[in-house]
Amino acid sequence: MSQETPEPNWRIDDLAQQAGLTVDTIRFYQREGLLPAAERSGRAKVYGADHLERLTRIRDLQARRFSLAAIRALLNSERPDLVDGIFAGEGGLSYSLSDLVERSGCSQELLTGLRDNGLLRDPRDFGRDAYDATDLDVMRAAAELVRGGLPEALVVELAAIYVRGVEAMQVQVLDLFGGAIGPTWEPKELAAFQAVASGNAGRLLPLVTRVVDYVHQRTLQRLTLGAIARDAPSAPV
Repeated sequence: MSQETPEPNWRIDDLAQQAGLTVDTIRFYQREGLLPAAERSGRAKVYGADHLERLTRIRDLQARRFSLAAIRALLNSERPDLVDGIFAGEGGLSYSLSDLVERSGCSQELLTGLRDNGLLRDPRDFGRDAYDATDLDVMRAAAELVRGGLPEALVVELAAIYVRGVEAMQVQVLDLFGGAIGPTWEPKELAAFQAVASGNAGRLLPLVTRVVDYVHQRTLQRLTLGAIARDAPSAPV
């Protein structure tokens, strides 16, 4: 008959060795409210597997450039699966504003315009301490639009239109998943739905993005064709 593996009871220096960290770093995490306090075992303070798992998650979030405040909020989230799904794929590369200009090929004026209109937001709005590869990619796209013949002022205004529209849309989406709008839920049904949606967030998000891309493309096609038809000269009678 197999025996269960006993729960580890590490002292702080043992935990540090298991996690590949220093004792001072662990104590810093505790002061910052990122790591629960040790448990009492007689006269000693001991740490267990949950503490090691927590440290592993902290290191992962730090590698993805989240700030300490954001890490604290994410660790204490009641829906960690949702967080992982929404932020999946976010890399650890970091860039300054000057890096974005240099690496994207956009001008300083274009970058400033895209910051002012809310497209390129402060990384702190996303719990980050620096810009990342996603920000660099959108700046490269903006620079490519300019090289394709669009004036910078038009690119800035185009981005502003999308920023305003998507913000309003996503607020409604969050209200829908929060139960504020849409189907009428019983409290238990809503909680069960939110648990399923959170657990599947990483798989659902690309599917929702495909729906949004489809609506965007078809809407643009329909409106463009309508504009062409309105502007076309009337056929002679």
